[in-house]
Amino acid sequence: MSAPTYTNRLINETSPYLLQHAHNPVDWYPWGEEALTKARTENKPILISVGYSACHWCHVMEDESFADPDTAALMNELFVNIKVDREERPDLDSIYMTAVQAMTGQGGWPLNVFLLPDGTPFYGGTYFPPDEKAVRYRMPSFKQLLLSIAEAYRTRRDELVQAGKELIGHIQQLNAASGVGEFRFPPMAEVLDNAFQGLARNFDQRNGGFGGAPKFPQPMTLEFLLRYHIRTGNDEALHMLEHTLRKMALGGIYDQLGGGFHRYSVDDHWLVPHFEKMLYDNALLARMYVEIYQVTGDSFYARIADETLVYLAREMLHPAGGFYSTQDADSEPRPGARKEEGAFFVWTTDEVREALGEDAALFCTVFDVSRQGNFEGRNILNMPRPLAEIARVTGAPTNRLEEAINRGRATLFEAREHRPKPHRDEKVLTAWNGMALRALAAAAMAFGEDKYLALAQRNAEFLLNNLRRSDGRLLRSWKDGKATLLGYLEDYALLADGLLALYSADGNPRWLRETIALADAMLALFWDDDLGGFYDTASDHETLVTRPRDVGDNATPAGNSVAVEVLLRLAALTGNETYRTRAEQVLNSLTAMMVRMPAGFGRLLCAADFAEARVKEAALVGDPAVADMRTLLDVIQRPYRPYVVLAQLHPGDTLAPSLTPLLQERTMVEGKATAYVCENFACKLPVTEAAALQSQLAE
Repeated sequence: MSAPTYTNRLINETSPYLLQHAHNPVDWYPWGEEALTKARTENKPILISVGYSACHWCHVMEDESFADPDTAALMNELFVNIKVDREERPDLDSIYMTAVQAMTGQGGWPLNVFLLPDGTPFYGGTYFPPDEKAVRYRMPSFKQLLLSIAEAYRTRRDELVQAGKELIGHIQQLNAASGVGEFRFPPMAEVLDNAFQGLARNFDQRNGGFGGAPKFPQPMTLEFLLRYHIRTGNDEALHMLEHTLRKMALGGIYDQLGGGFHRYSVDDHWLVPHFEKMLYDNALLARMYVEIYQVTGDSFYARIADETLVYLAREMLHPAGGFYSTQDADSEPRPGARKEEGAFFVWTTDEVREALGEDAALFCTVFDVSRQGNFEGRNILNMPRPLAEIARVTGAPTNRLEEAINRGRATLFEAREHRPKPHRDEKVLTAWNGMALRALAAAAMAFGEDKYLALAQRNAEFLLNNLRRSDGRLLRSWKDGKATLLGYLEDYALLADGLLALYSADGNPRWLRETIALADAMLALFWDDDLGGFYDTASDHETLVTRPRDVGDNATPAGNSVAVEVLLRLAALTGNETYRTRAEQVLNSLTAMMVRMPAGFGRLLCAADFAEARVKEAALVGDPAVADMRTLLDVIQRPYRPYVVLAQLHPGDTLAPSLTPLLQERTMVEGKATAYVCENFACKLPVTEAAALQSQLAE
């Protein structure tokens, strides 16, 4: 292969997304003092372009504009150009995405924002077409935009400075969650009821999910529905949840061969996905399917949860135990061909018939495979009709259909393994791994499977050993043995969330100790008394044009939302009232926003639900390797019990009692594994039988 024609400063980065742009003719800089100094010294505006490696339209804009020498020449002459991986730098993404949303009413990636030399935004947007596509998109071409922005900077700079000042003021007002005005703060139970009613009004009764196309899974909103059903007994909430989860799992958004969910559906019925796969989506959804299985006992949900976790372990796991970030939407349909969206996942009838032989006809009927196709002349596998209906129409017995499905899925999966795979972003992010850790811990408890527990324990060890500095400071990103960037609030909160779930699963007090340390660090580094909440960046983070605070639950849960429930759970375990007070302050400061926009605060609603519930503390004393302890653990771990916190005391453990008063002076009764059920640290009589424990938990 010949040497690249161009190489820029991104060649020294570890981010796969930045490295994808290292051979653009654009003189890209990573975010840092070198680029900012150049902009100030040369008095040039900055173009910051934010994206991520699995982003389809990021690749399109790169091919059309950033790889074009003429466009690059304009960029290099007129601007200081900075490339940012949004997954590594959520702080920058949050600031500039909020600015673009304020200017245009919408956002997305690629995010292209024009800044003053001090980093203040004054104009921006998402995808901009090259010259030949501008008319079709009814937008200025990217080249036209570059020239116009440069001219405005030269001749109307005072206007741009004023516009930037107003934008920053708007962002700071949003960060402070101010502007409530005359707002009646209802009781939290009323907030939760109103949130459910708002979600119910927007529910798609036909296809599941909320609203129309494009349709996102919204696992945090779905989790709130489950919590709401458990706490209130509302069956409509359970119906909304089950209908959505079933429709998604049978649709094209779910990989019917390899397991795992794509990012979202471009239609309203879950058929055509945006084909990238994200660690966070699959971690959150795997846990959601585990939990609905715990509630319903329906093995269909257990299968989807298992297949999704198997996908993560097969495709997204570093040998040392950390999970990679994403898989791309685009891939080569054959080696050496130009990449196409979804090429790895779609099929023609001829390909299916050649692979499956006599099973092909039934398989095609079940999975909606036809000559005309359902996606650009090819087929996305999905299951739009119940097997009973297909059995009636075809005359094939249900067991024959199931055999054809199982053989066909296995055969096509093996055939697909010979295709060029989508690019994988192999950086390991602390926050996203925290979500995977909690999902694995949940599956270990619900299914009683050692394989999930072993994966969770290895993942926790990897994160604590590789994404912490020697002084205990958490780091954001790891790749190729190198960890970089100080951790954000979401890294601390989500890792703590995962470790606390792992402590519930195996009772190792190390995980509780680490969770407490992370919670204390959150309060020290991110809490602000004047705000009554957490910022996303630590108090010693580099100075940006504003300190970001993204409180809404978007594709991933907000750091504030996760921190609230972690603190509430730790308060129940440790009795530390500071944890509870800080959590309640965040809830109070965001109540108005939860009332007005419930769909944007799914995880925070779950935290509010936990704050409203009667929480029970269960202390179990015994050896988990012995049957009597295992029986008591099953009573707590196998069902879905969102309002129970669990502490375990194993033989010889002196650490756990020092961390939680629930385990102090606890002993086994008559040499048997023993459970102590408490509420607000007032405990019932100890019990040693499963039925008695079940009864106390139900009171």
